[in-house]
Amino acid sequence: MSQNETITQLMNSGFNLTLLNNTSLCTIDTCPISLASVRYRASLGGNAFYLALFLLLLILQLGFGFKWRTWSYAGSMFGGLALEVIGYVARVQMHHNPFNGDHFLMYLVVLTIAPCFIAAAIYLSLARIILIYGESLARFKPRTYTIIFICCDVFSLVLQAAGGGIADTAESRSLQQAGIDVMIAGLSFQVVSLTAFMVLCADFAWSVRSKGGDVSKARLQSRLSTCSVARFHMFIGAIAVATLGIYIRSAYRVAELREGFDGKLANDEVTYMILEGAMVALACIAMTALHPGFVFGRNWNQKRARAELSQDPAEKVEGEHAMGAVERK
Repeated sequence: MSQNETITQLMNSGFNLTLLNNTSLCTIDTCPISLASVRYRASLGGNAFYLALFLLLLILQLGFGFKWRTWSYAGSMFGGLALEVIGYVARVQMHHNPFNGDHFLMYLVVLTIAPCFIAAAIYLSLARIILIYGESLARFKPRTYTIIFICCDVFSLVLQAAGGGIADTAESRSLQQAGIDVMIAGLSFQVVSLTAFMVLCADFAWSVRSKGGDVSKARLQSRLSTCSVARFHMFIGAIAVATLGIYIRSAYRVAELREGFDGKLANDEVTYMILEGAMVALACIAMTALHPGFVFGRNWNQKRARAELSQDPAEKVEGEHAMGAVERK
């Protein structure tokens, strides 16, 4: 039953019209949950768990960022995790008062835009991976990948934030829906850009496999002054897991918002906790447990990484081998 149908039924039964006209006055004891923004009472335990988890990951990311000076990565992760914390604070508040529209809009907006920042950290990581394998194996320069996808991320973020702002300040149902539609456009664009990113990652992986056969483990190790090749491969795996998690989550949110607030997905907390909360948590855990500092140390900066690689005699030999392999093909 939709909220409008519930209101009609309550009016016919003689329900308090003051509460119907202003549901923010409702409490759990005075109004049915069907009058709330979502037709369930948010789980206190589940949302408090995510709140504590994202707060812990935020603290760890800040500590790692200062330790290894991975400023761009740390800034991106800080933005995403801080918004996740705010969003789950709002959801905890929704448990205590599901009829407060401000708590609903706060969680809706901040948890929608938070993964944009996490995606930015993923995009930054690809450039560092390319530097290790060799720029000659990539279709574009590492910086080009970063600029393209960060610009896409910013555009997506602007759309989602603008839509959220419209929805948050709307004084009518139609204007609020217009804001939601803009958020959907931003999320859809994020899904498209993530798809393009995964295609280009697969393209680079294929190039490494087919053209980079001369990149021996010993030479790869010579470029990794602070970790083993195995850990570097684990870092790549973590980035892949994080990318897939954010992709699944974004596709789910597009479907959820398209159905509207009366839709099945918007009112199914279990699905939300798995496809939103768990997917983002998985991405952030992977990107914290295998933080780039464990792999690159303080050589996260591209200029510093290039300077160190240029001093490695194996780098020059490797580049010649890779170019030779391309010319022979």
